[in-house]
Amino acid sequence: MASSVSSLVSGLGTNTGLSTGTSSSNTTGLGQGIDVNSFVQLALAGQQANITNLQNEQTGINSQSSALAQITSALSALQTSAVALNDPLGVLAGQTATSSNTAAVTATATSGAIPGAHSIAITSLATTSSYYSDAVAASNTVLATGDTITVSAGGMQVASVTTSSAVNTLSQIAAAINNQTTAVQASVIQDANGSRLALVSTASGAPGNLTVTGSLHRTDTTAVNFTQAVPGNNAVLSVDGVPISSATNVVNNVISGVSLILGGPTGNTPATLVVAPDTSTITGAINNFVSAYNTAIDALNAQFQVGANGTASGALEADSSVRDAQQSLLSAITYSTAGTGGQVNLTTLGISTNNDGTLSVNSANLASALSSNFAGVQSFLQASSTGFAGNLNTVLNNLVGPANGELTLDASGLTQSHAGLTQQISDLQAALAVNQQNLTNIYAQVNTTLQELPLLQQQLSQQLSSIP
Repeated sequence: MASSVSSLVSGLGTNTGLSTGTSSSNTTGLGQGIDVNSFVQLALAGQQANITNLQNEQTGINSQSSALAQITSALSALQTSAVALNDPLGVLAGQTATSSNTAAVTATATSGAIPGAHSIAITSLATTSSYYSDAVAASNTVLATGDTITVSAGGMQVASVTTSSAVNTLSQIAAAINNQTTAVQASVIQDANGSRLALVSTASGAPGNLTVTGSLHRTDTTAVNFTQAVPGNNAVLSVDGVPISSATNVVNNVISGVSLILGGPTGNTPATLVVAPDTSTITGAINNFVSAYNTAIDALNAQFQVGANGTASGALEADSSVRDAQQSLLSAITYSTAGTGGQVNLTTLGISTNNDGTLSVNSANLASALSSNFAGVQSFLQASSTGFAGNLNTVLNNLVGPANGELTLDASGLTQSHAGLTQQISDLQAALAVNQQNLTNIYAQVNTTLQELPLLQQQLSQQLSSIP
């Protein structure tokens, strides 16, 4: 019996594949134990694979969300350009005023200006009234007391100063005037002859015309008189033959929506001022629209480009909403308005469609359309309920509107899917951690048992050998 039991114990090292010795650190078996971590990882491989698959799916959603955000941003920029073209008070309402004699007159025009040509004849400019005193030695030269000077602007008294022991120099008189009024600016100027009190009206033309009454005296009783350097006169001009008087050299609303900036007399030849649509700004807005459209359609096309393997490679190539957006844009640019002449589609504005759906602008044709039939261009783009820009804005709002835009809802769905995957991954990782700890405890016990088996075998052999 002892022999058979001994043989059985010996067999543990040969028939089970477990080593009874400790000669090799790479051997798993009696005395060596097992690689607990490897056993645990193998046991958890299925769970880890599920987590990895979900993480890969989440990575795919991240790629889709990123691509969709790029597309949405491009479409929003396009919508901004469409809104600009559709605004009746925006770029298409812009007017310019061009003068034939910019030295004599220039002008600015608002959107309310009416296109047309005007004749501007300027006889004289508005002037700013000024006075100066006789010279005295210096700005702090003491003058006689008891003198009074009175300053009026536009016929109304604005300041009065009487010299006294506290106010008896040009500097002190200037300060006293400035403390009383803003209608005139008093200062002391110096030249080779000495110092003078200078008075300049703060308003041009007749309303600012100054008068100074009274005089000052030196202490030797010599009078210090005042002289008008420039009288305050209104500008004298005519607009389309109508005589105009202006207190300033900026003349507003004589021509509706236009400000005239007078620079000098026109002489015998009146200047011609032409008010017309601001085609430069309008051209820029149309080119901006084309650029924004091309950026948007390129972003959409990229999702359906076919790779070398013959399949589309975009992250959103299977997204029906993105396909809808592409078709919506391609349809929107072919929009036409009813009519038998004038500007009825983009082609008549000099804008053509390329094979890839992008647009190109023929600058000469666009310029011709704007100059020859601006009203037709404006009607095509802005006609109420039927204009191209309004229609495009509606299409884009259906795609990227903040509430129910198709791509907006698509992005929301991706966000929810991402959040759902995040929760699933978190739950599986928590379960995995619990299983890992449990399995680690189990395999650690197995490892301890296997490492103790040689000693148990030895003890058992000794006991068996003592049995008769």
